Amino acid sequence: MKIAVNTRLLQKDKLEGIGWFSFEVLKRITQQHPEHQFYFLFDRPFSSDFIFSENITPIVLFPQARHPVLFKIWFNWSVAKFLKTNKIDVFFSPDGYLSLRTNIPQIATIHDLNFEHFPEFFPKHILRFYKKYFPLFANVSQRIITVSEFSKKDIHTCYNIPLNNIDVAYNGVNPIFSPLSDSEQQIVRNKISDGNPYFVYIGSLNKRKNIANMLRAFDLYKSNNPMYKHKFLIVGEAMFTHQDIDEIYLSMHYKNDVIFLGRLYDADLKSILSSASALLYVSYFEGFGIPIVEAMQSGVPVITGTNSSMPEIGGNAALYCEPNNIHQIAEAMNKVTNPKLRKELIQKGLERAKQFNWDNTAHRVWKSIEKVLNELPDYNLDVPFQE
Repeated sequence: MKIAVNTRLLQKDKLEGIGWFSFEVLKRITQQHPEHQFYFLFDRPFSSDFIFSENITPIVLFPQARHPVLFKIWFNWSVAKFLKTNKIDVFFSPDGYLSLRTNIPQIATIHDLNFEHFPEFFPKHILRFYKKYFPLFANVSQRIITVSEFSKKDIHTCYNIPLNNIDVAYNGVNPIFSPLSDSEQQIVRNKISDGNPYFVYIGSLNKRKNIANMLRAFDLYKSNNPMYKHKFLIVGEAMFTHQDIDEIYLSMHYKNDVIFLGRLYDADLKSILSSASALLYVSYFEGFGIPIVEAMQSGVPVITGTNSSMPEIGGNAALYCEPNNIHQIAEAMNKVTNPKLRKELIQKGLERAKQFNWDNTAHRVWKSIEKVLNELPDYNLDVPFQE
């Protein structure tokens, strides 16, 4: 069968959350299913690193889709024309965007609906596009894949999609994340925080991530514990505006203990995370929250939110706080310095992280794709499913 895939987020050295999902899933399903022909649809020149197997044909379609107007042109005209001209059987979109001008069966991965719950965190032109088109994408999708039971219920509630049309495929975690020895951790701390322990946040810098309240909580934690030497490392780049972060940072008593590192990759990110006293990830809304699992797999305690998908992902291996309660967040930071509790959280986290791996994710995504393939009149059911 001919399966076309939206791969516009596969950009070398620029993979974000959905980009990593696309990379890890597509690498596996293309290699595991040589009986199918895959067409990777890019919107710009691509890296050969993303052509995982011989059954992939890369195609560049124009224009580059990085703005709502260009989204519509790319999906509704360029993609639609390609699907029709090449007699594609199924179109799979890992970022949820679909064509509204094709009758070819489509499958969307909708990771979350954060814009429906926190519209104030988005630029108006982006929000208008999301609010208008994602309900349409959800309703034209033959099946929807999402990354948590929370998001499954949310899509069902917001867009009235039957639950049996939505499949859950939890995100995985890169095996590069693993614990470091005490001596290795100290080397990292000597390099990055003058040898002092630190809390770390990993993710984009936008209002939804609640960094402002985590900064307030850190200031309160330091005020209550002036003898503690902890720093607060913030890893990530700005997404949309982050004026609130700047304002809170400048007003802090302990702003000199906050270190902004920007975006980090692979080995640097692994060493920074694995040497932290705890991950601070008390977001307002998450469809999954990959850093939670990355921290658990790294042997690092997690402090996260009581809301959306975060308790589902963290289970009994995290400390939970209300996002708007800076006293709870500060108290969790204080608790996690207790050696007995730290050891318990680390052990539980390492065990829980085993539930999340990309092999399982790819397996579930392929099962969802195959449900659609099975409905095609000329699909060869004699080809066995490869675990």
